[in-house]
Amino acid sequence: LVKRAHPPIQGHWSIPGGVLEIGELLREAAVREAREETGLIVEPGELLGVFDRILRDEDQRVQYHYVLIDFLCRKVGGELLAASDAAEVRWFT
Repeated sequence: LVKRAHPPIQGHWSIPGGVLEIGELLREAAVREAREETGLIVEPGELLGVFDRILRDEDQRVQYHYVLIDFLCRKVGGELLAASDAAEVRWFT
């Protein structure tokens, strides 16, 4: 997991991820985001699920609406190191 270094979920632990670039395949984005945030080179496998995450302000107005697409990934290279948008990176069981 990565501890987010910037808003909107700064300080929270989450699965590495980010914005899909135009023309980028989902699995390519998973590989890129893992490398950018953790220093790891991964091979995406099974699709684990598709989830919504809606963040609201104190008046319950929607501020962010994320669609999260999670893959089970296998490490194939690299070294675990916080980078880019991550304040920390750590393995959890």
